[in-house]
Amino acid sequence: MPRAERPLDPDTGPLPRFAADLRKLREAAGRPPYRELARRAHYSSTTLSDAAGGRTFPSLSVTLAYVAACRGDCRAWEARWHAVAAELAVGTPGDEPADAGPEGAPYAGLSAFQPEDADRFFGRERLTGEVLAKVRDRRFLAVFGPSGSGKSSLLRAGLVARARAAGWPVLLFTPGPRPVEECAVRLATVTGEAPGALLTELRDDPATLHLRIRQAVLDRAPDIDTLIVVDQFEEVFTLCRDRDERVAFLSLLITAATATTSRTRVVLGVRADFYGHCVQDPQLVEALRDAQIAVGPMSSQELREAITRPAALAGCTVTGPLLAAVVADATGQPGALPLVSHAMVETWRRRSGNRLTLDGYLAAGGIQHALAQTAEVAYRALSPAQRNVARSLFLRLTALGVGTEDTRRRISREELDPGPDTAFVLESLARQRLVTLDEECVEITHEAIIRCWPRLRGWLTEDRDRLLLHRQLTEATAGWEAQDRDPHALYRGARLAAALDLAAADGSRLTSRERRFLDASRDAQAGETAAVRRRTVRLRQLVALLTVLVVVAVTAGVLAVGSRGSAIRQRNVAIARKAAADAAEVRPQNPALAAQLNLAAYRLAATSDVRDQLMSAFATPYTSRLTGHGSDVVSVSFAPHSTLLATASWDRTVRLWDVGDAHRPVQSAVLHQPGRMLAVAFGQGGRVLAAAGERSVRLWDVANRRAPTELSTLPAQRAAPTWVAFRPRGDIVATGHTDGATRLWNVRDPRRPSLVATLPGHTHVVTSTAFSPDGDTLATTGDTTAVLWDVTDPARPRRLDVLRGHTDTMTSVAFSPDGRWRPVAGTTPHGSGPSAAAGGRGHRSSCTAIPRSSGRWRSTPTAARSSRPADPPCSGTSPTPHAPGASA
Repeated sequence: MPRAERPLDPDTGPLPRFAADLRKLREAAGRPPYRELARRAHYSSTTLSDAAGGRTFPSLSVTLAYVAACRGDCRAWEARWHAVAAELAVGTPGDEPADAGPEGAPYAGLSAFQPEDADRFFGRERLTGEVLAKVRDRRFLAVFGPSGSGKSSLLRAGLVARARAAGWPVLLFTPGPRPVEECAVRLATVTGEAPGALLTELRDDPATLHLRIRQAVLDRAPDIDTLIVVDQFEEVFTLCRDRDERVAFLSLLITAATATTSRTRVVLGVRADFYGHCVQDPQLVEALRDAQIAVGPMSSQELREAITRPAALAGCTVTGPLLAAVVADATGQPGALPLVSHAMVETWRRRSGNRLTLDGYLAAGGIQHALAQTAEVAYRALSPAQRNVARSLFLRLTALGVGTEDTRRRISREELDPGPDTAFVLESLARQRLVTLDEECVEITHEAIIRCWPRLRGWLTEDRDRLLLHRQLTEATAGWEAQDRDPHALYRGARLAAALDLAAADGSRLTSRERRFLDASRDAQAGETAAVRRRTVRLRQLVALLTVLVVVAVTAGVLAVGSRGSAIRQRNVAIARKAAADAAEVRPQNPALAAQLNLAAYRLAATSDVRDQLMSAFATPYTSRLTGHGSDVVSVSFAPHSTLLATASWDRTVRLWDVGDAHRPVQSAVLHQPGRMLAVAFGQGGRVLAAAGERSVRLWDVANRRAPTELSTLPAQRAAPTWVAFRPRGDIVATGHTDGATRLWNVRDPRRPSLVATLPGHTHVVTSTAFSPDGDTLATTGDTTAVLWDVTDPARPRRLDVLRGHTDTMTSVAFSPDGRWRPVAGTTPHGSGPSAAAGGRGHRSSCTAIPRSSGRWRSTPTAARSSRPADPPCSGTSPTPHAPGASA
C-alpha cells in the first residue's frame, strides 16, 4: 500500500502551489502509481515524488518528464516553470540574490567585450583578422551586422585591441545625439587642446579633423595611422535629430579618410537594419563602395571556443551536455551572442564546484529565457513605487523605431528626476547588468533586453503613439533648456493640446523638467491669447467708431444728393408727360413719330401714365390667341391651301388647329413625341406633317386632322435633329442636325423614308433650312454663314455659294415667292448673288426669323411679321420660342 503524500498549503508560497498543481495533473491522468510514471518518464519514482513533494524545486527536465508522463502540455508547463523560477529567485523584496552580478565570471554577459577583455575574447579570431586586413587595405570601412551578432565586441576586443598593440592611436566612441561634439571631445584627448575650440573648428571646416590628426601623428612612422572607430553608428539616425549635425559629422569622417595626405582610417559599426539609411547619403554611398564587411552568426566551432575557453581560463569546465545544448540553441540564430553570454553568466552563478552543468543552464532559463528571467527578477524585487520608476526608465532608454526595430537610447542623468527611488533603481539594474552607468549617462546594456523581455515589449506596444508623443516632448524640453528657455521654443496650438492630454492621462511619466516646459508653454499661450483678445476688443471699438462716422457722412451726402435728385426727377416727369401728350396729338397723322416720342418720354421718366401711352402706341391688335401648350412655342407652320395650323412646343407636343374662323380657332388634335419639339413642316399638299424633336423626326398622316396617325420615324443619326423642311413637291425632306450637317430624305412613300444625301456645310448646329419655290435650291444656316445648294438631283447635291457678312450666328433663312431673294435673319438680306440687296440695312439687334411674304420684306429687330401669306410657307418660321405662357 503506497504511503499517502504530505498535504500542501498553496497559500504558503510559489513552490507549494507548483507542487500542488503537479499533483492535480497526476489526478487528472487517473492517479497512476509513481512506478508507472517512472517507467514512462525514465526518472526514478523517488525523483518524481520529490518533484510533487513541495520541499525542493525540481529541475526543468524532471518537471517536463513528469508532465509528459501525465500527458500534460509540456510547452505551457515549461513557461510555468520559468515563471516560478523567477518568482523564487526574487525572494523577499529588497533582498539580493546570492552571488548577484557577473563579477568574477569569465563571460561578458550583456555587455560588449572591451579592449581590455581581449584575453578572454574567443571565437572571432578569423573575422578579426579579416577586418584588420581590410582596414590596412582601405581607409574607410563599415562593419554591418544584426543586433546581437557581436560586432561591438569584434570592434572593441578584436580590432581596437590589436591596433593598440601595433602602436596605432585609436579614437573609439559612439556618436550619440551630438556626434560632432563627441568627436571633438575624443580628439581633444589626442591633441591636448580644449574641446570647445576644437568643436568650433570642426563645425566650420570639414578638413579640421584630417589636419588635426595629421599634426598629431607627424612624429610617428609613416605606416602608423590614427584609427577612428565609431561603434553603434546607427545613433546618427536614431538619436541625432539635427540633419546639419549629421551631415557635418559624415563630412568630417569622409574628408579625413579620403584626403590625399590622409593619416586616418575610419571604421563604422552599423546595425544591419540601418543599411538603407546609410545608402541614402551620396557621400556615404561612395565611401562604402567595396568597403563593407558583414558579421553573421558564429559557426558551431566558434561557439564552442567562445563557451569553453573563457571557462578554462577561470579554472572551470563545461560539461558535454551543457555545451551541446548551448550550441544547439544558438547555432544559426542571428543576435544570439549576448543571450548566450548572459545565459553562461547565469549558469556560472549556478555552477557546481568548478563545473558548469546543464541543470544550472536550464535553471537559468537557457538562452531563450535567461535574460527575461533576470530582468523579471530585478523588476519584481522593487517596491511598487520603484517599479513605476523602472518602467519609466526603460521606456526612456528605448528609441522607438519607425520602419526599423526599436533601439537603445543613451540619456543623461539630468533627464531623470533625482531622488532615492531613482538612485536605488539605477543601482539595482546596474548590478544585474541590465543598464550601464557612467558619470553623466545611462543606457540599456544591450538591445537584446528590448527583444527578449516580454514585459518591456508589452510596455512599448500598449500605447506606442503616446510614447512617440512623450519622446517628442522630452526632446523639445531639452531643446528649450539648451536655448536658455527661449519662449519661441515652447509648444503652442495642437502640439501643446496633445502634450497636455498626455500629462492628464499619465502625469507620472513626466519629469519635473518636462512639467516645467508644459507649464511655461501653457502660460505663454494664455498670454498670447489674452493679448489677441485685447487687440480684438480694441479693433472692434475702432471699427464701431469708424462705422458711426461713415454712417453720419453717408447720411449727410444722401440727403444732399436726394434733394438734387428729387428736383431732377420732378423736372423729367413734367417733360415726359408733355412729350406723351404731344405724341397723342400726332399719332393719327404720323404713328412712327408718335411711337418715337412715347419711347423717349418713357426712357426719361417711367411713370405709369407715360408707360400706358407707350403701350398704346406699340399695341398691335390681334384676332385671337391660341393657348394650351405647357411650355414655350418654338415653331408654327400652315398647311398649303388649308386652314390647318401646326404649333410645336418644348412641352413635347405638336398641336393641330383649325383656323377657318380666325376669331374662334379650334384645336383638332395633340401629337406626342419624346423630347422637346423643335420644328414642324407640312408636305404633300398638307397631308403629311414632319415633326422634329430632340431625339427623332417623325412623319404623321394628318389627312384626318382629328385623328392623325404616325407613318414612320426617320432613321436615327449620331447627331440630334434641329430643323425640318419639305421640298414643295413633297418628295424630299431636309433635316438640320447638331453636327453642322443637313440630310436629305426620300419620302415619296412616307412609310418607308430613306437617306439620300448628307450636306456637311457648317461647323456648328444647323439653325434652319429652306427650299426655293421651284424646289431646286436649298438654303441652310448655321454658325455665321448661309450655304446655297443645287438639289435638282437630291442624290448628287452641289454647293452653289456661301453667303458671309454676319458677325453672329445666323438663325433663319427664307425665299421670296418668286425665288429671286434669299433673306437671312441677322443683318442684311442677300439677293441672288453673294452681295447684299439694297435697303436691307438698319438692324440694331439680332433678327431671329424671316417669313416668306407675297410682297416685299418687312421685319423688326426681334421678330418678323407679315399678313397671312398668299402662298403659305412649307416650314416653321421662328426658331426662337415665344415668351413663357404657351400661346401662339
